[in-house]
Amino acid sequence: MVILEFLLQITAATLFLLFGVRMVQGGIERAYGNRFRRLLSQSGLPLRTTSTGFALAILLQSSAAVSLLASSFVSTGIVTFAAALAVVLGADLGSAFLVGALSFSGEAILPLILVLGGVLHLKSGRERLKNLGSVLLGVGVILIALEFLRGAVEPVRDSAFLPAVAGYLAVDVVTGFITGAVLAFVMHSSVAAILMCVALVSTGALPLAAGIPLVLGANFGSALVPVWLSRDMDAPARRVPLANLVLRGTWAVVAAFLLARVSLEALMPGAAPTALLIGLHISFNAALLLVVPFTARLEPLAARLLSDAELEREDVLLRRSALDLASLPHPGMAQACLRREVLRMLQIVEAQCLPVIDMMRSTTAEASAKLIKRDRHINDAMDAVRSFVAQMSKDDLPKDERKRARELAQYAIGLEAAGDIIVQRLVPRADQMEEENIRLSNEGYAELREIHEAILANIALASTLLIADDVDTARLLINGKAEVAKLERKSSKSHLKRLTKGRASSIVSSDIHLEALKALKDINSQVASLAYPILAREGHLLASRLVEEPADADLPDPIPPQRS
Repeated sequence: MVILEFLLQITAATLFLLFGVRMVQGGIERAYGNRFRRLLSQSGLPLRTTSTGFALAILLQSSAAVSLLASSFVSTGIVTFAAALAVVLGADLGSAFLVGALSFSGEAILPLILVLGGVLHLKSGRERLKNLGSVLLGVGVILIALEFLRGAVEPVRDSAFLPAVAGYLAVDVVTGFITGAVLAFVMHSSVAAILMCVALVSTGALPLAAGIPLVLGANFGSALVPVWLSRDMDAPARRVPLANLVLRGTWAVVAAFLLARVSLEALMPGAAPTALLIGLHISFNAALLLVVPFTARLEPLAARLLSDAELEREDVLLRRSALDLASLPHPGMAQACLRREVLRMLQIVEAQCLPVIDMMRSTTAEASAKLIKRDRHINDAMDAVRSFVAQMSKDDLPKDERKRARELAQYAIGLEAAGDIIVQRLVPRADQMEEENIRLSNEGYAELREIHEAILANIALASTLLIADDVDTARLLINGKAEVAKLERKSSKSHLKRLTKGRASSIVSSDIHLEALKALKDINSQVASLAYPILAREGHLLASRLVEEPADADLPDPIPPQRS
């Protein structure tokens, strides 16, 4: 009974710890996610890219999230393989430092963190402050979970069960290594997995000899997570997490082999077991930074491991429609196919939109041709959606479902229009700037990038809305649309002020800047249009934005008809 209670408590503490990590990560991504995209895409030198990855991993509480973000930029050509791998290696080190910071007891500041986080999350009217409150609450949850984990170990620490397991892991390095790898992969978080190992060692539930292979295995398992999550990306994007897995896996096996023969206590006599374990974790990841100057030379090896000929995934995904004519006799299946196809269209629009802001600084004919090629796929998908909706059985389909099918078809038309805006209005302006050597002012480019980031955030919300179909997400999407409109007005006003001051760069690029502003706003309007039918259906839209005329108001006399 004691063992069963221990397993239940340690499982609950682990899940609570994982929830806290996810809570912190989600709050930071909602508040600053698209700024991280900009920071990553602007990184250049190896030292800078490594520092960027280090900082992002601490903020996002996940090196896997940074790895996926860097990989997506490799796919679009914004970041090179060498820079992305340097970012990932820096993120792994940042994640290690984060473990060190969170492993210390925070009892003294825990009430303050919870109070401040709760007030911001529950009482603040600003979305960013609410997200900051979620982050603080998540940190509090992590600290509580670690204390819960330490407390769960106390009743069984002196029993026969836990010492037997700990003793076995201490002498069987391979089993300990595999256990740590599986733990990190299942939890999808090296931070949570290693924090749990450190907590068990700190209470004496596990000896240091058992904690070492667990931590090294968790490092290997954490590198498996982005490889798994990026399995649907194209070959260039998948090479980054694969190269990281090879590097970390090799180094983890070598380190486990060496430490099985060398006592860590002998290398650092007098240090506490917890400090030794955290020091090992940080040193392991710091040693991998020695590879950063040579990341460019690893690209040919990664290309041989995962060649373009082996995985031509992008074209397959672009051409593979989700519409299944066999589902037409089944209304529910047909509706699901239609929703999946519209979601695929939205993903193609996102892939088109992602590189367009960097093309306003520098572009090539190949980059423009790639976006135009993607637009043809959107056009084909829109035609297929229109035909599919026309063929859906009107007799078997309930009235509400018919209406939703028409709404999805209307949204598909809007997405096709968004793709046209990109290739017909933004891409030609980018080509014109490259041909005529026109450059936007630094302020103007920063304003366009901020709007672009907000649009990408709205595309993510629209993707969620296509799946969830709920009012709260729809309201967030409309708020996001209003935010873009506000940024567009602010940028237009700032641009006109720069013109009045005679700024040469603003004068030369004035037409392009204003046209890009209008185009971005129009793209965002098409993306956000998905929310209106949902809000109207639930009664969350006003019939008119005009103030109603009071009943007793003096109305002007009608204009009498003119005599001919």
